Amino acid sequence: MAIVITGGGRGLGWEMADALLQAGHRVLVTGARESTELQEACDRWNDGLSQPRALSMVADVANWAHCQAVAQRCLDAFGRIDGLINNAGRGMLEISQTFNTEPALFWQADPQGFGNIIDANVTGAFLMARACVPQMVAQGFGRLVNISTSQVTMVRTGYCPYGPSKAALEAMSVIWAKDLQGKGVSINVLLPGGAADTRLLPGSGSDRRGADGNLLSPALMRAPIVWLMGQAGADVSGQRFVARLWPESQTGDQAAALARSPAHELPAIM
Repeated sequence: MAIVITGGGRGLGWEMADALLQAGHRVLVTGARESTELQEACDRWNDGLSQPRALSMVADVANWAHCQAVAQRCLDAFGRIDGLINNAGRGMLEISQTFNTEPALFWQADPQGFGNIIDANVTGAFLMARACVPQMVAQGFGRLVNISTSQVTMVRTGYCPYGPSKAALEAMSVIWAKDLQGKGVSINVLLPGGAADTRLLPGSGSDRRGADGNLLSPALMRAPIVWLMGQAGADVSGQRFVARLWPESQTGDQAAALARSPAHELPAIM
């Protein structure tokens, strides 16, 4: 399969790309800014291969022309687009450098930072899907995964607009699942299940932690994303999976069942 992964140069994106490559897929990873991370990652992934299976591209998901270029690059290089992982996003660092220890009150938020988060996390996911999904529908096959966050984060004090942006992403995912019924394209949501050790959080090393004081390894995304992008993912759509609940002791459908969120009402605003 040929899979596009936005924000794939580090953190959750890197782990998912690496796992999918090890599972035999081909990937096109994107990053919003010019850096050595993307190319260095691809160099490692392609080392010793006669034909590259990992490609990189600088693209801003909030830019429609960039999203179209990403889709075309995947088609040109791999001949098809089988999967899209909407992982790229911006976090509360756009608003505050201390948001995880001191609530970033919404009426004090920088309007530009607010817009940057919504543009990347909501509009960007739509634009990438808009660019890639028509090809999936045309070929009658595709996998779409939106990377979200925990429900408590969606309504946590001082987490506006990051929390609401992910709530919007999940609402869009539900609608997309209905729109895609009978098209051969699945759409699911995957989230770590807590704050993950990525650059969306301030600090480094032992100073980096989530609002609850905990920190998850990005590697926990590996098994779930391989399952969702594999053959088993064809039978599931419109579902939500928590990577933290994916047991290492079990594999495949059994692990997925334990990590799947039950149907529930939206959390109360408190």
